[in-house]
Amino acid sequence: MKVLLVKEVPGLGTPGEVVEVRDGFARNYLFPRKLAVPPTPHELSRYEKLRARYEAEISDRRSKAQALAQKLQDAEFLFTRRVHDKNKLYAAVRAHDLAQAIAEKFGEEIPADHIKLEPIHELGTYPVEIQLYEDIKVTVRVRVEPAA
Repeated sequence: MKVLLVKEVPGLGTPGEVVEVRDGFARNYLFPRKLAVPPTPHELSRYEKLRARYEAEISDRRSKAQALAQKLQDAEFLFTRRVHDKNKLYAAVRAHDLAQAIAEKFGEEIPADHIKLEPIHELGTYPVEIQLYEDIKVTVRVRVEPAA
């Protein structure tokens, strides 16, 4: 069955796209959740505008992510933590700590799950990769020093 997608469905398509799916998937999942509609001529013309708006939004997201990548390129974030024997930290530095530091320094919100950071338990400098958008990644440095 052919359906016209109203919202983005991961692995299937984007709004305004006509895709082929199984009848049961369309009737039991896509139509009840208002993710798709039958592709009538009226609906096709109606969702052409939606598709144009969606593509403009995607290009806007991509340009914002590229601008943020330029800002974050070679950025270093300093965290001070209390230390006990042999440079072990009492409180680890985690992805949400880095997300909060980025928000404070650059005013940009980045979800913590986009930051590929295992909890840091020792002093030192660590490279951290941040996934800003689909294929836009940036690497920042996290430096952990002992609190005075």
